Amino acid sequence: MSQSTARSRTLAAAAALTAGAAVALQIRLAADAPGRPLDTPALWWLAGYFTILTNGGVAVLMGAVALGMHLSARLQGGLLLSILMVGLVYHALLARLWAPEGLAWWTDQALHTATPVLTLLWWLGHGDRRVTAGDLPAWLIWPAVYAIYALIRGALTGFWPYPFLDADSLGWPQVALNTAGMVAAFAALGLGLIALARASVR
Repeated sequence: MSQSTARSRTLAAAAALTAGAAVALQIRLAADAPGRPLDTPALWWLAGYFTILTNGGVAVLMGAVALGMHLSARLQGGLLLSILMVGLVYHALLARLWAPEGLAWWTDQALHTATPVLTLLWWLGHGDRRVTAGDLPAWLIWPAVYAIYALIRGALTGFWPYPFLDADSLGWPQVALNTAGMVAAFAALGLGLIALARASVR
């Protein structure tokens, strides 16, 4: 195994272990979380969050890379885009809404800061960055599927994972605008990643 491959696998393992440990800790913390509805199992409650589902994806896919599996450039880029949006949206819009302490703070930082940063560092140093604008529609599938899932789930159960998706409080027209804005943000960041990839592979 070359030194480059060893470094790639080590960094991928760090991202996978960070994401996996953070999700596991969040499941543990959710058992006593004050915001969780009493009639909702912790795991099902957490499965409503884009953050948890995307960190789970990082744990699985980066773990696969650490074990020697190759991911397509398109899949790598889509994974990076989603986990970067986890961090950006959290720090821009959501972090001020609560103040975790102790283990909850560390878990929060792992989910929203460490995992995105480690994934980005892996992609910049070892990822397949041969991506084009033609990859962007595929990258938007996961956030679009999540949005549909979250809105249907919210309409059926009254559980809205994020304030900007809360149709009960905001109304469906505003939520539609918010969702369109999030899709536009994903697309803009995706184009930025494509530009960065092109510059880095020249």
